[in-house]
Amino acid sequence: MTAESAPELRELPTEHGVLRYRESGDGPPLVLLHGSGPGVTGWRNFGANLPTFAPHYRTIVLEFPGFGVSDDFGAAHPMQSAGAAVRALLDGLSLDRVRMVGNSMGGFVATDFALSSPERVERLVTIGGIGTPIFSSQPGEGIVRLSEFVENPTRDALVAWLRSMVYDQSMVTEQLIEERWAQATDPATLENSRRMYGAAALTAMAAAARNAETPAWAKLRHLTTPTLITWGRDDRVSPVDMSLLPMRTLPKGEIHIFPNCGHWVMIEQKAAWEATVLAFLAR
Repeated sequence: MTAESAPELRELPTEHGVLRYRESGDGPPLVLLHGSGPGVTGWRNFGANLPTFAPHYRTIVLEFPGFGVSDDFGAAHPMQSAGAAVRALLDGLSLDRVRMVGNSMGGFVATDFALSSPERVERLVTIGGIGTPIFSSQPGEGIVRLSEFVENPTRDALVAWLRSMVYDQSMVTEQLIEERWAQATDPATLENSRRMYGAAALTAMAAAARNAETPAWAKLRHLTTPTLITWGRDDRVSPVDMSLLPMRTLPKGEIHIFPNCGHWVMIEQKAAWEATVLAFLAR
């Protein structure tokens, strides 16, 4: 599905600002939550997957606040805005119970939502999200490249980040670079990225993790929602060893690791990932 054939961008007014989303299909609701990074949108993450899911589900691609499509909710950290946006979307569309797919940051947001409101998430799928590195250095190479870009937003820095996202380097086309560059350098969107990945933000994130009373991964034992964790074996953003603790702690969790694949599993291993997720969601 191309940008030209994308479903209409819909608007949902909320108390924090206008949320925007695209939707296609009928059936049980399926909400897709995008990741972070320069020039990201929900549509760029999941637009190509919509034709596969829409015949089975009412598929909703949410645009998180602060990334240049929905209004910026104004929270101190984009993750806070994202969590509020998920709840506002479900409430605003009167969706009591959904299936949910989250890529990277979207995976963390979806997991937090399922932990706080388990009655509202029937099944959960994450892509390169949740967990913590055991053997790999932290932050991963992709996060380092992302931080370098937001601190000094040059085209070369953007290309270096994009190359860290994928196994197949031919995916980093001039069209991809230009699309991401145009949105990533928008002042408001760039500032939003700095709130997540600037040097000061990464330092604060590391300190918060060290000082947390309960590590984030330890909370996963309370996640009762059936959960499928999907990962690219060659992920240089969130290394695959992050999946080991969730594998041992999730009461109803399972993991599928895709070879020859980086961080964008739903793009780089599209057909295999879609088949795996459809089977899990319908089980």
